[in-house]
Amino acid sequence: MSLHDDAVSVLDGYDGGDAQQAELRLAYLDHLAGHPDGMWKACGAGHLTASALVIDPQRGRVLLTLHKKLRMWLQMGGHCEPQDTTLAAAALREATEESGIAGLTLLPGGPVRLDRHPIPAPCHRHLDVQYAATASPGAVEQISDESLDLRWFPYDEVTGVADASVERLLEDTRARLGQGR
Repeated sequence: MSLHDDAVSVLDGYDGGDAQQAELRLAYLDHLAGHPDGMWKACGAGHLTASALVIDPQRGRVLLTLHKKLRMWLQMGGHCEPQDTTLAAAALREATEESGIAGLTLLPGGPVRLDRHPIPAPCHRHLDVQYAATASPGAVEQISDESLDLRWFPYDEVTGVADASVERLLEDTRARLGQGR
């Protein structure tokens, strides 16, 4: 199965629980149907990306990266690579590379959210498939060359540093963990 096929399968099975997520799911599927190269950065019409919010549920905190190009606090994530066999594997690879934390575990149940957002050229638009990954207690992060900074934030501080897409991802991740919204 190709990465493109995996993405279609993941999106076919995705239930984000609200009308906006259902609309995005269909838009992503339409994009993939119309763009055989829709998984790759070279696709000028936009492309799927994979990300993961790294969370330490025992300490009630999330690890965010200060993105080098966008200069925003975001979850770990980025472009799919030829060696990625699944969207989940791409998200886990990105989270591991950007956090420096080995042994991250994706939450079961597939993606937590979808988020479509504009990006400066040459990418133009990302159709992000967002997962969440748990870090073991005592995990030590290590900044990558893609980040200006890497920092743990208590849940209640995320609103003050990150944009609404990260806030929604945290809310839905906490709901999936049974930690409320």
